[in-house]
Amino acid sequence: LYLSVQDGILLFYHIKDLQYEMKVCADISESISSLIFSPDYASLLLVTDQGPVYSYKPAHSGEAVKLLDTCSSCFLAADFLTPGNKYCVSVTISGEVQVWLLEDGTCLSKLNLDIEVHI
Repeated sequence: LYLSVQDGILLFYHIKDLQYEMKVCADISESISSLIFSPDYASLLLVTDQGPVYSYKPAHSGEAVKLLDTCSSCFLAADFLTPGNKYCVSVTISGEVQVWLLEDGTCLSKLNLDIEVHI
């Protein structure tokens, strides 16, 4: 079980029978608004309230890496494009939909909806 706490810490709970073990996986020091696993569960996207999107790879147990950042508006949501986990799509509060290459955070395509987006 992966979860985040308000101060930007990603936690992992390994639960077996009536016992559990907690591990701190990453500390990004920004409030995390959502966690999204890739279709193959190899990567986890961490969407923050302040704008950036981070990637965490559970098998590598390393730090979360900042993938995407925005200057004009905060990301409201992001998700992997399937099949595979090479691309993700994001939407900002200002209504900009973007497709990103996850390997290096390159923005491949943008579409402005010209409306403010709410979830």
